[in-house]
Amino acid sequence: MEPATYAVEPRPTGPPWRRWQEVGADAAARQGVFAPVYSVSFGSRNRIVIAPGDSRSLTLIPDRCEGYCRGVDGRAGPNLACEGCGHAVATRVDDCGMWQTVWLEPDAVVRRPSGLPAAPLPCWDDLERPEHRVPPVEPDGSWSRRWEAAVGAVLAHLVAVTEDRPVDLPAGPVAEWLGRAVGRCLPPGPGALSVGPAGPGLPPPLPRPDILLVPRHPLTGAPWRPAGDEGAVVPLDSGVWAYLAHPEETSPLPATGVLPEGVLRDDYPLPPRPRALLTPHKEAFDYTLVRLPAILLPRLQRRLDAYGRAVTTA
Repeated sequence: MEPATYAVEPRPTGPPWRRWQEVGADAAARQGVFAPVYSVSFGSRNRIVIAPGDSRSLTLIPDRCEGYCRGVDGRAGPNLACEGCGHAVATRVDDCGMWQTVWLEPDAVVRRPSGLPAAPLPCWDDLERPEHRVPPVEPDGSWSRRWEAAVGAVLAHLVAVTEDRPVDLPAGPVAEWLGRAVGRCLPPGPGALSVGPAGPGLPPPLPRPDILLVPRHPLTGAPWRPAGDEGAVVPLDSGVWAYLAHPEETSPLPATGVLPEGVLRDDYPLPPRPRALLTPHKEAFDYTLVRLPAILLPRLQRRLDAYGRAVTTA
């Protein structure tokens, strides 16, 4: 999380966890999980996640600091207590391979105004601002973790919407950045469904593709939709979508004297380039797909069976 921001997870998260084989498909579906997984969360809904640096007056609970490596993973439930009253109110997560977060328990905290002026709320117009774009490559040459997660999630939505049918991506940034991942996830063949970007600042695609690649709202997370359009859409992280839909432009003309704005230099330091091919985050893919009711459709039976086999052999 960025400093001074927060998000609310409406689905159950965190402990207690119960094995899929113990609770069964019906109870798991009520928790929002529609395919077999090793364990299902029966934790709180509407937990609030913040950046660790934004937490105040909290202290670790020593006997709840389990982790796999050099941090804590929150497996035992809330591991942060209020310094004033001693009640467990939040969970710190910072183990290796995990994003550092603090999750506030919704029934243990109360929202109070800070007295500071409210910042403007994010809106669709923000997607056209250059600072909203999330570059795919970090300065050190590694892929953006946000991109890896976003591509994993969008692949899951594509699988659900297409029911495992082949797709055609439009030439340009979408095919350049997502083509390899889509090709490895969905089968090739005739009868491919067309995919095209749509959203704020873009002209309506004509003719309309079978599937629109649209951004999530930067505040609510709701997918963007054209007015009156009830066709298929696939939502994408707004920062990643903004990079694909509004790429930075460079001048194709030779430059003399001082380089004009937007022209890339061809000497050191070069723009960062990834050291490997983009690989979607598998956990993001699985987490998203098993929570989409479409996983139960007949054409996705092979994927449903694969999750079932994984749980049986775990």
